[in-house]
Amino acid sequence: MTGVLTLVAIVEFAVGAEAAGERYEDAVLALLERHGGRLERRLRGTDGQTEVHVIRFDSRAGYESFMVDPDRAALRTALGEAAPTTRVIEVREG
Repeated sequence: MTGVLTLVAIVEFAVGAEAAGERYEDAVLALLERHGGRLERRLRGTDGQTEVHVIRFDSRAGYESFMVDPDRAALRTALGEAAPTTRVIEVREG
């Protein structure tokens, strides 16, 4: 499918704020569909500090609109210092 964008997100929760971080991720991942995105896999690290998400968007434009979604920004702002840090890697089948 042309234009499909596949990403891996490595999410690290702030120490002491793991439960808040998981709730934040639940809420943010629920916003994917409105931008043509879908969560393909959600894996939790055995350390309790990390999650790995495999996410697919119908287009790069969908990913870009997800990143500036005002509801996503509001959730992040509300969490403040307890917000997880995330590294996003664009991937392809290899």
